[in-house]
Amino acid sequence: MAKGFKEWQVICDALASGRQSIILRKGGIHEGREGFSFGAESFFLFPTRFHNQDQFVREGAVDPKPEWEVGEEIAVTHHCDALWARTLTDWGQVAALEPFHIWTEETVRQRFDWEGKGMATGSIHVALVRVRQLAEPWVFPYEKKYGGCRSWIDIPEPPDGWDANCGFTMGDDAFATLDAKLHEVIG
Repeated sequence: MAKGFKEWQVICDALASGRQSIILRKGGIHEGREGFSFGAESFFLFPTRFHNQDQFVREGAVDPKPEWEVGEEIAVTHHCDALWARTLTDWGQVAALEPFHIWTEETVRQRFDWEGKGMATGSIHVALVRVRQLAEPWVFPYEKKYGGCRSWIDIPEPPDGWDANCGFTMGDDAFATLDAKLHEVIG
């Protein structure tokens, strides 16, 4: 099985456009006893439609729709490789990431302050991801097992040749510059 990373559609759009290349995550309700971790270095973005996404982001078009129904077709369009991941415990470092994502400060602060599922208050995970667009959308039906408040899901194996002709959403030089800037911010 391939790994899918569930993320709000508006955040998937920001990652797909190159506007955002980091993922900030505290974890979902159903992450398990140990809580969230960036357990997969290579994964497909699995867009979710639940939550009132527009009130949690500073920019991006939100088309409010109900969560997926069993049998609806999901179109996976992007794949990510996590280059590095860290758990931050210094709010100053987390706040300094503001130019690199579209979440509101209040949303990030709530996640940082939340405690539970293996995570102490005053911490949040951050990962730098290199995003590439699939040449053709990969479409498959939504199944009940994809639901729930968890970040990682097992999805079917992608079609043969899915990675042929994929293009990165950010050029090599721009991505290297971003990585260097992030290292300046969080060490």
